[in-house]
Amino acid sequence: MENKIYTIITGSGASIPPRIVKNEEFVDHTFYQPGKKVPFETPGEEITSKFEAITCIAERRYVAEDQTASDLAVESAIAALEDAKLDKEELDFIIVAHNFGDVKSGSTRIDNMPSLANKVKDKLKIKNPSTFCHDNISGCPGWTQAMIIADAYIRAGFCRKGLVIGADVLSRVSDPHDRDTMIFADGAGAVIVEATESETPIGILSHESRSDGGKFSHALQMGSSWNPDYDQTEEVIKMAGNQIYVYALTTVPGVVKASIDKAGLDLKDIHKVFIHQANEKMDLAILERLYKLYKQKDVDYSIMPMSIRELGNSSTATVPTLFDLVRKNKIEGQSIESGQNIVFTSVGAGMNINSIIYRIP
Repeated sequence: MENKIYTIITGSGASIPPRIVKNEEFVDHTFYQPGKKVPFETPGEEITSKFEAITCIAERRYVAEDQTASDLAVESAIAALEDAKLDKEELDFIIVAHNFGDVKSGSTRIDNMPSLANKVKDKLKIKNPSTFCHDNISGCPGWTQAMIIADAYIRAGFCRKGLVIGADVLSRVSDPHDRDTMIFADGAGAVIVEATESETPIGILSHESRSDGGKFSHALQMGSSWNPDYDQTEEVIKMAGNQIYVYALTTVPGVVKASIDKAGLDLKDIHKVFIHQANEKMDLAILERLYKLYKQKDVDYSIMPMSIRELGNSSTATVPTLFDLVRKNKIEGQSIESGQNIVFTSVGAGMNINSIIYRIP
């Protein structure tokens, strides 16, 4: 057989911020009814209790006052470089997936210039001018889409080694008077990808992407606070949670199946599904729908590791962070081994969906 070029992950790292924020810290918040700009009469304890029952999120991580998304990205990059035992000057490219750039404490102002990838290169003190940088903004699926881009660079033959990061600080662009603020978290995850030649398929085997506009394009967007007394010039995340839930359940399973089919595999060949950590119950329902597409009744929930209970939803950072934790045996009962086939998949603002099939070297 002829050798072909494949993209493999040779190192991973994550930056999990130091501040733990439990649901109890939101009990005294004044939450407003979506779109009505009228406070809920429901007691705070009941709101947080229902929130945890729906999402399974008990706590999340927030950045320190002096940290930004690029700082978290650098921490995860350093860990990934060390894990891969790679000299940073050997990198051909750096891609950083995010949504809001650097947002400083006390502000919602977005800073995207220079790009986070350029900031990461500067903070890593990389001198090689051939290490090119760019960002990718695709909502929560940003990191998985960045991996698809990296794979294209490597398969094209003009790049051999790269750094792909997902980093977001959502705590600073959330509406403190919106119940959805309890979903969001901060974090970063990174991987080193390298080209390898192999007679048998290895690394990234296939991928599938989908984007839907129309009414779905407004399911996640920026807008003013539900509280009329809050600074209305400050834009914060607004989310139509139920609409996203329905959209994800009806579309994500099909995209994942398409990527599995492209790889010439069956669901029984998949050992792990690393899915965006948005809502645990939604993710489990997506897995159930995937099994249904293969006409399988018995769902093996153990193939889907979860971190959302402790880390919340850090958008582009959830999938690479979860992968790093499992890869380094930091989640009880979860591990991966050489030769196994895994899925990376995410859904988010756009609406965008993507799915990657990856065979562990």
